[in-house]
Amino acid sequence: MLDPERPVLSHGRHFEAEASIEPHHHPRGQLLWAAQGVLRVTTETSVWIVPSSHAVWIPGGVVHHVVTETAAYTRNLYIDPAYPVRPEARGTMVRLTPLMREVILRLTQEESPDDALLRKHLGLVAIGEIGRLMAAPLDLPAGRDARLRRLIGHLVSQPAERRSLAELAELYGASLRTMERLFRAETGMTFRQWRSRLRLLGAIELLGQGQSSTTIAHSLGYATASAFVAAFREQYGVPPQTFLKRELG
Repeated sequence: MLDPERPVLSHGRHFEAEASIEPHHHPRGQLLWAAQGVLRVTTETSVWIVPSSHAVWIPGGVVHHVVTETAAYTRNLYIDPAYPVRPEARGTMVRLTPLMREVILRLTQEESPDDALLRKHLGLVAIGEIGRLMAAPLDLPAGRDARLRRLIGHLVSQPAERRSLAELAELYGASLRTMERLFRAETGMTFRQWRSRLRLLGAIELLGQGQSSTTIAHSLGYATASAFVAAFREQYGVPPQTFLKRELG
């Protein structure tokens, strides 16, 4: 519903693990956040693995598919298009501030008839804060070819998958050479680079949960903890614990 007099609408919901919200879009822009749990958000151009320390800004009209990696407690804000929020046309992952978290939680509480003016004022605060949130370059390009997207969906749902690209390509109806070409052309990465980055995105939430590098390495398909740490440092420039303090602390 579009109504500039109601700049922000809100919605909260509980989901079980592995729940799927079918691809859809909204006329309003959406700030999608799980106060608890981990989300996987996919658009035509990107895949995000979203821990509770972060949210995803999805502009109005952008089709997106949401899957809960764990049981999740979502709290969402929907911004009327009369209020410009962020410049990204295709959406972006953002790091939440303590203020933004509290504003979202307040706006997603149950409304009472006396709350209308307060909610409007608080909604305008939310709009200003969303525009100031720091973008987090933690997405993956998704590609457009149907075979590639099916393969990517499989990898996202099973990040510890160990089969080779040749085996996976056959599973999804393409030759090895074709799938190699699709990865390079549509994601700008090789298969190995894409899968490594996917695993490292998954590692961020596990770090936030306090899991050790050894446990994370095992759950994400790395042969050793040192291999995981080396891959993490190569991708993000710092070892996992430094990243944890800097980004999730």
